[in-house]
Amino acid sequence: MTRRPLVLASIIGLVLLAATGCAAPRVTEAKLATMQTNAAAAIDDFVEEDPGMQAWFDDSHGYAIFPSIGKGGIGVGGAYGTGLVYEQGDLIGTSAVSQATIGFQLGGQSYQQAIFFEDEASLDRFTAGNYEFAAQVSAVALTAGASADASFENGMAIFTMENGGLMYEASVGGQKFSFRPVVD
Repeated sequence: MTRRPLVLASIIGLVLLAATGCAAPRVTEAKLATMQTNAAAAIDDFVEEDPGMQAWFDDSHGYAIFPSIGKGGIGVGGAYGTGLVYEQGDLIGTSAVSQATIGFQLGGQSYQQAIFFEDEASLDRFTAGNYEFAAQVSAVALTAGASADASFENGMAIFTMENGGLMYEASVGGQKFSFRPVVD
C-alpha cells in the first residue's frame, strides 16, 4: 500500500472526527495520570521555549493545556486533541478541541496549545459547555520572548507551539471545545 491512500484516509478520518463535534473525554485514573504527565511536559516545553511563559501559568486565573493537537488537510482539513483545564493551579476538568476547515491547505502538523483565562468569568464561559472560537481569533505562535508582548483579548490569551510536521494554514479560528469536570 502506498503512503498516499493512507495519508488521505487519515486526513478524512480527522475531518469526520472534527466535523462531528467533540466531547471532553471520560477518563480513568490511569488515563488522567498520563494526561497530567503530558500536560506538565507541555508546560515545561512552553517555559523552555520562552521563560516568560511561567508568569502566564502562575498569574492567570486559569488555563487549558493541550499537549498535542493533530491537524491535517488537503483542501478539507480537521484537527483534534485533548487536554486539561486548571483553575488557580488546581485541575478542574478535561477538554477536547476539534476543528473542521475547508480552503487552501495542505499537509499535517502536531502542535501544543495553551489558553489562559484572565478571570473567573472568562474561565466560566469556557467551562459552561461547548465553546467555540470565532474565525477572527488569533493565537501567538510561541518564540523566545513572544510572551512579553502578548495580552488578554476578551479575557483570553492563546499560545501555540509546533511539535512537528509541515502545513500551509495555521489559524485557530473555528475551534470548538468541550469541557468535562474532574470529580475527586
